[in-house]
Amino acid sequence: MDYRKRLRGYFLVFMIVEALLLASCGHKVKASVTPPLSSTIPGWTLVWSDEFNLPDGSSPDASKWNLVTGGNGFGNAELESYTNRPQNAEIQNGNLVITALKESYTGADMVSHDYTSARLNSSNKFAQAYGRFEARIKIPYGQGMWPAFWLLGSDLSTKAWPTCGEIDIMENIGREPSTVHGTIHGPGYSGGKGIGSPFSFPDGRKFADDFHVYAVEWSPNQIKFFVDNNLYATRTPADLPAGAKWVYDHPFFILLNLAVGGKWPGNPDATTVFPQQMLVDYVRVYKRSGS
Repeated sequence: MDYRKRLRGYFLVFMIVEALLLASCGHKVKASVTPPLSSTIPGWTLVWSDEFNLPDGSSPDASKWNLVTGGNGFGNAELESYTNRPQNAEIQNGNLVITALKESYTGADMVSHDYTSARLNSSNKFAQAYGRFEARIKIPYGQGMWPAFWLLGSDLSTKAWPTCGEIDIMENIGREPSTVHGTIHGPGYSGGKGIGSPFSFPDGRKFADDFHVYAVEWSPNQIKFFVDNNLYATRTPADLPAGAKWVYDHPFFILLNLAVGGKWPGNPDATTVFPQQMLVDYVRVYKRSGS
């Protein structure tokens, strides 16, 4: 018995030493209760991804992402100034970390706000029509916070919003910690008239407590919404108002952002703690195999 105890003790020491050695070499493990899904999905071929595995402190990969700047409210009366500073968007421990800070800030647009955050998009760097778009994200928790993973039509500059189309794969507002939303917006069904559905876990757990995988599977006449592979909504042209156009027939680009305040979530209050962080483990885009 003593011999077996000594063996277990030696094994434990070995594991601790190995972990310390890996850490000293810069190898880090992403801690999470929910394991990440494999990048291989039967029936799908991975065509684009960002695993956010640059060294700690790096800015997001500029070959894949644009960092949007400005504090004009983005049509939603948002309260933040988006910046391209590392304190608002950087790589840490194999994740993209978008941080919302409470601070007085005046950007290059000369608009002043009391909050800063970050907004990334893949416009002119990657866009795709149809396929599976997914991201593994840990959202923040607090009144007035508005994290989002979404898509916009790549013809935004010529046709404008909402004619270009918008697919909100995941949105959360802080006053609903146990609910996320998936929504489509187009001409005649945009803003508050967007066609969406909520998703909540049966046990009422907070989405901020762990990473979750948010995805859409988009085909010519159908968009399916998923959380952790739970299908919770399907949109087709039949869902549109009479006479409205289905505008999901061309490439869309990807966006990730953490807004502060706005018409939908409302503003932060005395209960909101800063900084707030949105962690993104990966973003992956697939096409149907053989397509």
